[in-house]
Amino acid sequence: MQFQQVTKDYSGGFTAVKNLSFEIASGELVFLAGHSGAGKSTLLKLIAGIEQPTSGTVLVNKQNLARLSRASLPYVRRHIGLIFQDHKILFDRSVYDNVALPLDIIGFDGREAKRRVLAALDKVGLAGKEKLNPVALSGGEQQRLCIARAVVHRPAILLADEPTANLDRDYANDILELFKSFHQVGVTIVISAHDESLMADYGRRILRLKNGQFTA
Repeated sequence: MQFQQVTKDYSGGFTAVKNLSFEIASGELVFLAGHSGAGKSTLLKLIAGIEQPTSGTVLVNKQNLARLSRASLPYVRRHIGLIFQDHKILFDRSVYDNVALPLDIIGFDGREAKRRVLAALDKVGLAGKEKLNPVALSGGEQQRLCIARAVVHRPAILLADEPTANLDRDYANDILELFKSFHQVGVTIVISAHDESLMADYGRRILRLKNGQFTA
């Protein structure tokens, strides 16, 4: 993926990211660091096509997202897994149904969908909890549920917005080890966080944002 002089302005004169240019190679694991409001979430939304740049070019899988029609964007997003900071868990559905949602949208066969859902839950350590309501899960388990939902359709790109927020250090490290395991099988991963001490143990590239621009 590649950003070419990307700026994103919002109404009221607020500029979330300003003139950003960078490239992330296929299969790379990259951290986004910065304080709250630095532009990390906006950058991830631009990669996912949820937001459109005010100026500049966002290339994902060699496609210019700004030039794609609204009808084409869902096909691009099929190759992207998203983990939102606010979880977006559906508490009126079971753990299984939450994880199965991306497959339902794509139209997967029921038998294959079940196999993938159970495999994803097993991967994140939630095997045997598929019938529970998500409210019965701990905060860390709810985060694992979100990861299972993000990877169940086997995306090539995984975007995680503050996935370790509000977790203790041990649980946060467990979550990052999960991402590491996905990276080892070739998934391109971009993780935003504000705690650089967590990132330091992984020896990966860190892009630091401050007020929408990169810093040293």
